[in-house]
Amino acid sequence: MGRLYMGMDDPSPAIEVLAGVITDARGRILLARRTEGRDLAGLWEFPGGKREPGESAEATLARELEEELGIRVEIGAPLITVPHRYPHKRLRLDVRHISAWEGTLKGLDGQALAWVPARKLGSYAMPGADRPVVAALLQPDRYLVTPDATGEPAGWLAALERALVHGGATRVQLRAPVASENPEQWRALAREAAAVCRRHDAQALVNADIKLARDLRIGVHLKASQLAGMAQRPLPATLPVGASCHDAADLRHAERLHCDFAVVGPIRPTPSHPGAPGIGWEAFEALREDCTIPLYAIGGLGPADLAEARLHGAQGIAGIRGLWGARPG
Repeated sequence: MGRLYMGMDDPSPAIEVLAGVITDARGRILLARRTEGRDLAGLWEFPGGKREPGESAEATLARELEEELGIRVEIGAPLITVPHRYPHKRLRLDVRHISAWEGTLKGLDGQALAWVPARKLGSYAMPGADRPVVAALLQPDRYLVTPDATGEPAGWLAALERALVHGGATRVQLRAPVASENPEQWRALAREAAAVCRRHDAQALVNADIKLARDLRIGVHLKASQLAGMAQRPLPATLPVGASCHDAADLRHAERLHCDFAVVGPIRPTPSHPGAPGIGWEAFEALREDCTIPLYAIGGLGPADLAEARLHGAQGIAGIRGLWGARPG
């Protein structure tokens, strides 16, 4: 039947679509190209199809992959569920790992197939719903935001190192409001923190300070207030750019600037914003539907919330408390 994107003008309810991440012995990932005469023809996607009434997600994916590719599969763990809005249709793309498959794989609907090294997935033109899937496969699922650097700098740096070793974060926003009141002290501390991140193969971004990011040759995380007045991406493509976004307008501008990811929240009330209600997962999904860049959910979340975050289309979780206080397990 193939993946469905066109439909009635009524945008609700969302169509449920299943797709699989199929790998070969070399670790390459299978993409299928949408055939001529179909919506979004020529774009590449993760193979799968529409869920029928009364059918389980697993049965849908197994059936679609056998019909389209001629293979029998074992369904593995969920990867991400992406809610996305197209001009004429809303859908929820539920993506699962395929843990094993057998048979002679062919494009039975006449579709071209490609085995793609994971690092090259981003070079293939894809429908909007598939782009967050690539990010979920390749980019970190935890984004650590550092707390204030109170006390001795050595203690703060040691805590950062512990968080990297034991907390699982490989993307870090260097942010310390108290320390940044003394610019020279903050520059020195940020330089050392960036070195700690490099030692542990973690990607570092500095909060708001574009000049400091350029000087240290690391990324920058933009505040929402910075986005509106910015006409172009502030750093080259080799350095990451993230952004805090509060609404759909922020996210659209972040996409226009080619930001690598954005942070949305707070999902739940947090001690740092007493009295402020969280937006909840429903509002997060509404924002997720209309953009394609990776989105981290922030606000009262920790590693235990990763699976739920992925069910709502999040790249993962961002936070201070939930990721900073990591201890050896």
